[in-house]
Amino acid sequence: MDRHAQKRLIRKLDLELFVASLQPQPNPQVQLEQYTTPEAIAANLLYLAAYTHNDIISKSVLDLGCGTGRLGLGAAFLGATEIVGIDLDPIAIKTAQTNTQKTGLSNCAQWINGDISAIEGRFDTVVQNPPFGVQNRKADQAFLVKALEVADKVYSIHKHPEVDEHLIKMLKSSGSFVQVHPSPFLEGFIAKSGGAITAVYSMLMTIPKMFEFHRKLKHDFVIDLYIIEKQQ
Repeated sequence: MDRHAQKRLIRKLDLELFVASLQPQPNPQVQLEQYTTPEAIAANLLYLAAYTHNDIISKSVLDLGCGTGRLGLGAAFLGATEIVGIDLDPIAIKTAQTNTQKTGLSNCAQWINGDISAIEGRFDTVVQNPPFGVQNRKADQAFLVKALEVADKVYSIHKHPEVDEHLIKMLKSSGSFVQVHPSPFLEGFIAKSGGAITAVYSMLMTIPKMFEFHRKLKHDFVIDLYIIEKQQ
């Protein structure tokens, strides 16, 4: 199958299975806030981008803070013609390269070990799950600025601004996502950076106990997917 010319609708389940088959981060670092993007969240993001907004198939896609390549390779699986990913962690990049070889997508994927400031040029779409700014304050803001510098459409994951137990219950019962209002802070910051929010979708993210400071075997929290357009 020529994935680059993929026009047939791919089932979301098949996309989730593809993402789940990719090797995760083997040695996550707390200072880099390295949490593997769950396959359900990756699939929701990519499915919306590909089939609701037409921003993946036959497009060039940049994955900022790519980790092991889940979002970028998922985009290639859906039919992106070119994917570029960049990450500070050399182990993550090596794992992304391994995943690329495993999936047979080497002819359309390029991985860069470095800071996102090194990225230049133009892309159709950015997909990103940036650091939430818990360990390094404002880390996510640098990703938004760079994304809007190099692309017209941005799909960016951020932590929900507050603990909302009602929203968590709603997401658990639905097993999907719900549309919500943007954070006033992010809405203002994105506008100042030259973008406009077209939609925000909340999803439930569950992470296992990974670091010493984690007290629970797993932790549920809400993340928000921001769909952003660059203003001309």
